[in-house]
Amino acid sequence: MKTIKAAVLTETGLKQPYATSQPLRIESFELEAPGPDEVLVRIRAAGLCHSDLSVINGSRPRPTPMVLGHEAAGIVEEIGSGVDEFAPGDHVVLVFVPSCGRCVPCAEGRPALCEPGAIANNDGSLISGSRRLYRDGMAVNHHLGVSAFAEYAVVSKNSVIRIDPGLSFAEAALFGCAVITGAGAVLNTAKVKAGLSVAVIGLGGVGLNSILAARLAGAGQIVAIDIKDEKLELARQLGATDTFRADDAYCADAVRECTAGGVDYAFEMAGSTIALELAWKITRRGGQTITAGLPHPEHKLSLPAVQIVGEERTLKGSYLGSCVPVRDVPTYIRLYQRGMLPVDKLKVKTISLEDINGAFDRLAAGESSREIIIFEDS
Repeated sequence: MKTIKAAVLTETGLKQPYATSQPLRIESFELEAPGPDEVLVRIRAAGLCHSDLSVINGSRPRPTPMVLGHEAAGIVEEIGSGVDEFAPGDHVVLVFVPSCGRCVPCAEGRPALCEPGAIANNDGSLISGSRRLYRDGMAVNHHLGVSAFAEYAVVSKNSVIRIDPGLSFAEAALFGCAVITGAGAVLNTAKVKAGLSVAVIGLGGVGLNSILAARLAGAGQIVAIDIKDEKLELARQLGATDTFRADDAYCADAVRECTAGGVDYAFEMAGSTIALELAWKITRRGGQTITAGLPHPEHKLSLPAVQIVGEERTLKGSYLGSCVPVRDVPTYIRLYQRGMLPVDKLKVKTISLEDINGAFDRLAAGESSREIIIFEDS
């Protein structure tokens, strides 16, 4: 057993400001050694994401107590039996779907939809069904097979991607969720073609990575939509050709006018059915509306059904950017290193673990594109 410090959620739905209600408490836990096909990783950087926030506010029900955090990078410290792909000292990125490699989606090359992985993530366990975190002798749940808001994590070997050790941990962490989700939606799910038009609604870390990927794909027009002027300005710096405020009552009309009838691809990255309805309204005839947001499971979407056939419209979901992480994470890192996917321009803010609740206040208010917890050398 290793004693570690981690941020645990014991109750969902506490009121904001989180800096006052303190939904996440920094406490000591016991972490078991890695079991078969598992790896112990020393976490060096962990990003705060809306998928964490949605557990905190109760819109994504998960069992508690749970150590949150799913976007992270670190160093392999110990390996369990049956692990020969990694060795202590390897620099790695963690991904939040621990694919089994054997179910039907995995066999089809769609590990983001791994069935045992989804069951384990919903249950708060590792893909083996085990829990390695304990507090006062009682098991504590894992978040998406990672639980990265902690000094160390035990994860499935299939949640680990080896990376170039020259990459900073703060940058590397982004590739575990923000980059593969945002860029993957553009490059994998939609397969955006050069010269066509793109709109992105919701300019957090995921949405901004979609902007970067649309530029990489050669999109002829890139429309950015958000309710924050500073995010719209950042999107312009990253490659957006046109920007609109989502809270403008005439936003959809203005976008359609600007794009001569609508965009070829509209990406909803805000996790809101209102944003998804807007994405649908600004998609042209024959176009694709892609959503990677995760709204509350009880929220419903209403669309004119006749448009699906009469306009040959497509509505697609994108989970984990439809990525094959072992292929795409190294690829996107190489693109970054060549200056083609400049994720270092996202204006990431680094914080300490102790500032985590205040950081989630800022995330909920849309005041930051990404905040990264840095675990200092001990």
